[in-house]
Amino acid sequence: MTRLLGDQVLMRIFIGETDRYEHKPLYEALVELLRREGFAGATVLRGVSGFGAHRVYHSQKLLDLSADLPMVVEAVDTPEKIDAIMPRINDMMAGGMITLEKVTVNRYSPKT
Repeated sequence: MTRLLGDQVLMRIFIGETDRYEHKPLYEALVELLRREGFAGATVLRGVSGFGAHRVYHSQKLLDLSADLPMVVEAVDTPEKIDAIMPRINDMMAGGMITLEKVTVNRYSPKT
């Protein structure tokens, strides 16, 4: 198991629900990449509304099943792992935004 206690980096990848990479949802492709590369974990969050660089408002509505809702892929790992994977993630993305911030991991362990 990866030891992550202490100072690490939180990477947030902001994309749209309809974004694709090689005919699959981009968020799935990103999570698969992070898993293959041995990241400690990743989580995908689906937003209920938002807008991006084009300022187009996307919102979840009861009758609007085709809305391109915001998605956020989050992963926490060492600065070295984040730096190493960044070029591959950038190559997978046509748009979107990536943010990085320092975090302190106080606990990281599987359920027992």
